[in-house]
Amino acid sequence: MDLETRINSFVELGKFLNDYLNGRAQHKLHDKLDQTVSSAIHHNGWFTEENIKFALKNWADLLTQEKLKQWIDSYQLNTPTQPKTIAVIMAGNIPLVGFHDFLCVLLSGNNILVKQSSNDQTLLPVLSEYLISNNDNWSSKIEFTREKLEFFDAVIATGSNNTARYFEYYFSKKPNIIRKNRNSVALISRDDTKEDLKKLGEDIFRYYGLGCRNVSKIYIPHDFKIDKFYEAIFSWQNLLDNHKYANNYDYNKAIYLMSEFSIFDNGFLLLKEDTNFSSPIGTLFFERYNQLEQVKDLLNEHQEKLQCIVSNQLEKNHIAYGQTQRPSLRDYADNVDTLNFLKQL
Repeated sequence: MDLETRINSFVELGKFLNDYLNGRAQHKLHDKLDQTVSSAIHHNGWFTEENIKFALKNWADLLTQEKLKQWIDSYQLNTPTQPKTIAVIMAGNIPLVGFHDFLCVLLSGNNILVKQSSNDQTLLPVLSEYLISNNDNWSSKIEFTREKLEFFDAVIATGSNNTARYFEYYFSKKPNIIRKNRNSVALISRDDTKEDLKKLGEDIFRYYGLGCRNVSKIYIPHDFKIDKFYEAIFSWQNLLDNHKYANNYDYNKAIYLMSEFSIFDNGFLLLKEDTNFSSPIGTLFFERYNQLEQVKDLLNEHQEKLQCIVSNQLEKNHIAYGQTQRPSLRDYADNVDTLNFLKQL
């Protein structure tokens, strides 16, 4: 398949998703996708219909002719005469978290060997089935496996810091991208409004805070009123309807109280002053600052640990409030350019 055909296939997939989300379910696979969404909800207590459809909507919005072309054109991709097989080990923390790697590998003209997490193994196969139903040439380029990975030329693996050590050892002789834990933070200034902080709630709570693009820590002015933040995010109180979130919140609250840590509590989110970036579910770490520039310098020093820095666009590389879970096609995990890696194989 030439590049234009590959792009058009994903444009059609975007239309398929839009039709499903807008109630125009006419394709034979729309019913299967609907059943798969229900199955994913029952299989993984962190996956809700709202969050799954949020993920599907983001991809439907990105898979357009204009956005795909704008992204791809700068790479000058060619169809490889001898496509490589790229093994992709996917995480399962949020719905379709591995789709960007899937898209990159197939648009680059290579073949993909997918090993999914047991937490998210039903949605992507249906989208693959749709691609194949429109163009059977995809059938020889997409393979899913639950067995030991064999017969591949390069690997993209996403996991924790612990699994990354295993990946680095096991795949050291192959070209690879190995991803580790990353977190996102928000830098709040005195000029930020209640509406800004309300948008920040989306960055913190979407997917229950399980993604690397979820804000797990905030930096606040030394005289910032915590009540102002709690008032802005109060609409997220229904998080406690999810028993897994509620259990995490209750557990962490009990641990902090028994350890006599000083915490703030609004009934569904704990705020704990802590220098670490990674906070547990139901908890948000914070630090107070006196000088904004000092925080900027600190975050620059720790770039390798951070996926997103959210602010009222205090720096060019900062992400606006409410936008972390709406990445563009150019927003690569761990800031490693996947397409460029694939192009150079």
